[in-house]
Amino acid sequence: MKKYFNISTHYKFEMNDLRAIMMITNVALIMLIGFASAWFGLALAVFGIIKDCNNPTRHINDFLIHGASCVLNCYFLSLLYFA
Repeated sequence: MKKYFNISTHYKFEMNDLRAIMMITNVALIMLIGFASAWFGLALAVFGIIKDCNNPTRHINDFLIHGASCVLNCYFLSLLYFA
């Protein structure tokens, strides 16, 4: 795989990798437990936005991903409380 993508550096686990694993966990919790676990996803997305604001090498796609996650989790919470 490294030859195919021409990767020459050693893999380094980063904060975005941890957040991706936590987002996958959030989706699994929503599917297994229900919409109440969307609070976890909302907190994770807000934490991601705060973390991206403090990152000097931030990109617009970071904000878009966490903003979309905030909207999606707010939607799930509205289904839980208002539907």
